[in-house]
Amino acid sequence: MGLLLLLTSTLLSSYFHPWRVVDAQALFTIKGITLFIEPSADVIRDTSVILKCQAVVSSSGQEPLSRHYTIYKDGEEVYTKTSSTSEDLLYRLPEARVSNTGKYKCQITIEDKKMISDFKKLTVTGLSEPEVHLNTGVVSEGEEVTARCMAPGETGSIIFYFYEDSKEILEKKVNSNQTEVKLRFNSVGIHKVHCAYTVLVMPDSFKSKDSNTVHISVKEYPITLDLDISPTYKIYEGDRLDILCTIIKSQHSSQSIQLFLSQGTQLLRSESTETKVSHNMTALAKNSGEFECRLVMGNVVKVATKTISVTELFSVPILTMSPAEVFQKDYMTLTCKSESFASEKLRREELIYSLDPSENALSENKVGEFSGRALLHDLNYTCIARAKGIVKHSNTLTVRPKVPVSNPNISVVDKVVLKQPFKILCKSDNGSLPINYTLLKDKSQLSTISVKLPSQKALFTVTVTHTDEISKYTCEAKNSHKKSLVSEKLNATVIVPVSRPTLTVIPPLPEISEGDDLYLICGTQGTPPVTFKWYRVGNKQPLHITTSNDNHTNYQVFGLTKQHSGTYYCEAVNHGNNAVHSELVDIEVNLATWKKALIGGFCLLVVSVLVVVLVLCFRSKRVRVDKAVTSVWSERPPEEAANDEETSMVSNEPDVEYTEVVHPRAADSAKVPLRKGTDTVYSELQNAPHGAADHHDYGSVEYAELNGEQPEINHCSPEVNNYQDLPVPVD
Repeated sequence: MGLLLLLTSTLLSSYFHPWRVVDAQALFTIKGITLFIEPSADVIRDTSVILKCQAVVSSSGQEPLSRHYTIYKDGEEVYTKTSSTSEDLLYRLPEARVSNTGKYKCQITIEDKKMISDFKKLTVTGLSEPEVHLNTGVVSEGEEVTARCMAPGETGSIIFYFYEDSKEILEKKVNSNQTEVKLRFNSVGIHKVHCAYTVLVMPDSFKSKDSNTVHISVKEYPITLDLDISPTYKIYEGDRLDILCTIIKSQHSSQSIQLFLSQGTQLLRSESTETKVSHNMTALAKNSGEFECRLVMGNVVKVATKTISVTELFSVPILTMSPAEVFQKDYMTLTCKSESFASEKLRREELIYSLDPSENALSENKVGEFSGRALLHDLNYTCIARAKGIVKHSNTLTVRPKVPVSNPNISVVDKVVLKQPFKILCKSDNGSLPINYTLLKDKSQLSTISVKLPSQKALFTVTVTHTDEISKYTCEAKNSHKKSLVSEKLNATVIVPVSRPTLTVIPPLPEISEGDDLYLICGTQGTPPVTFKWYRVGNKQPLHITTSNDNHTNYQVFGLTKQHSGTYYCEAVNHGNNAVHSELVDIEVNLATWKKALIGGFCLLVVSVLVVVLVLCFRSKRVRVDKAVTSVWSERPPEEAANDEETSMVSNEPDVEYTEVVHPRAADSAKVPLRKGTDTVYSELQNAPHGAADHHDYGSVEYAELNGEQPEINHCSPEVNNYQDLPVPVD
């Protein structure tokens, strides 16, 4: 059981712990690895260099660890070694070469654990001097020689260069320190040969010095060419040329011989079986120059040349046109002429001129002159001059008859708004450029524009202050010496910007009441169509928008309410793009008539009620006498009472009686002030109707006359009451 626990512990430790198990007891870790270059990282050629790889490994056991070392140069493996000791790995370069230059790294591997060092760069300078050798010092013309170039002691990828008389003639890339090439020398004489090399150490390269120089002698091959051209001097165009190339000296050879006769790049004749080659031709001015005869025999090449000069019999003709510019169907003249000719060989009248194409509708008036009407389309003409079998063509002349300008059209761009700048376009449907357009007003020139490109336009900027001013503009076009063409008068609609609108309200402002239909009439002056907008102050959005061909229109609001009260205005705009608005109008919606009548009636009713109440209150007041000595009431006679009863039966109105009351003088005159004379007091007494017992609302009023002097009622003493028989007043 204990052994099982020990084994489990060991396995878990090997899985979770960074240390690795070599055997049942040994653990290790790689602490670091370093690469050293001795004696230095920069050395010269032939220095003994040691690359030392030093690794620091910690181990718990006594058994040696198996270490696998790898040396890399520029990322490629160059050396490996497996060691069971802790000694440093040494990678030796006994005689360092330039090819050893590079970046080195060292890697150590123990079991499945690896560590690699930082790179160190080794730089080796100095190259060995190259050597060149030839297999012979003397060769014949066309023979090959073997050249060898060596770079003693160098390694790596090397490019060798071979030079002839300081001129590079060949290069070759190899992976060794020497190479051989075949060289051939085409010219006779002594030639100098040397070589050099370059060692490639990517991404750099190192070039050596030049090698030693060796000489080689090239002997001429025993063969000769002779080139003969007849005539030799004073050769004119039209003369016959005889050209002959001959091999005049040769030794027997099994190699085939080829002869080539040429002038410049033109091959005239070639032969492969004969010892000569010939060619006959008519001399032309272009034949002036060098003729060449070339012999090719294996690697041997022989060349013979001769130069001749051919005099022109006549010069190349020149074709011209008069006038320089011509319009369709205008008269024109084409002249064909050679400026010079060899008078000793040719007379001028021997020169014959013609036009190509011949179907050109032009007739020859005299030698070299062709006249007629210009066509309606472009045409290419060429002049041909002939004499003694020599034919020469002039350069091509393209005649492009110009198209006369057509009557110009005058129009406006976009729209015309009164007192605002606008553009006038003047354009002709036909006419060759350039065309000069002139704007006229009442036949007076304002400005001129020259249209030279199809993309250009004749645009004039003007302003009109009256609507009838627009018809005073015309346009003139011209593209030739002919008379200018004038357009029709400018015909365009002048937009008059709208004036400040007026807002009319129907019904009139004081008469606007609830339930009425309101008409907001907006009127302005300007060119229709006009777009009208109605606004209420406080609302950004218009209440109504309409476009009309009239200068006025209306917005109707049905069934006004108090909520329609507010400040209104209208806005007008037309194609003149200047929006203007009217003055603000305050609208107050009054109460409806029936509401006014109702309120008035109610008010009258209230007033009437108040009046009735006041009257009743007034009538309810009665005269009270607090202190009276005597009271005399008149006694109505029976007949009057009977009459009264009859009258009360007939009329419902209360009876009024007048009673004279005489107030006797009081016993104590000092207490009651006396009045002088006799005062008559009328009291209105209401008699109760028959059958109504004990009712305070009397049906008749009696007036009593108080005779004699009596005290004022207001001063009557309440303590004395001698009027027990008076009726009780109604409160």
